[in-house]
Amino acid sequence: MPTHAERRIVPYTPEQMYALVADVEKYPEFLPWCADLTITAKRGNIIEADTAVGFKALRESFMSRVTLMEEQRRIEVEYLNGPFRYLNNHWVFHKHPKGCEIEFYIDFEFRSKMLQLVMGAVFNEAVRIMVRSFEARAGRLYG
Repeated sequence: MPTHAERRIVPYTPEQMYALVADVEKYPEFLPWCADLTITAKRGNIIEADTAVGFKALRESFMSRVTLMEEQRRIEVEYLNGPFRYLNNHWVFHKHPKGCEIEFYIDFEFRSKMLQLVMGAVFNEAVRIMVRSFEARAGRLYG
C-alpha cells in the first residue's frame, strides 16, 4: 500500500499550477510512464479518463474520474476501474509568498501481488519524478 504525500513550493501562481494539472489531456506529452490518455466523458467540472501507463515490459490501463474544483484550487482523482484495489489522489494549490505551495497525495494498492512488489520498490522515486515533471512543465509554460 504505497502512500506518498509531498509539499513543494514553486515560483508560479496557484492558478497556473492548477491549470497545468487540470489539463489532463496533455499528460502523455510530459509525464514519464504515461503512454496514453483518452477522455471518455466530460460533464462540467468532472472528467473521466482512460490512462495507459507503462514502465519497461509492464503496461496497465485504468479508468479514473477527475473532479476539478477551480475555486478551491483542488483536484481530486477517483479510481473507477483497472489493476488497482484502490487509488486515492489529490492536488491542492495554496498561495505562498514565493508563488505556490503544492500539496500532493497519492495512495494505492494493486490487485496483483506481483505488480505491488515491483511498483512498491520504485514507488517513491517514481512519484518524485512525476511531481518534478509537472514542475518542469510549468517552467516551460510559464518561464
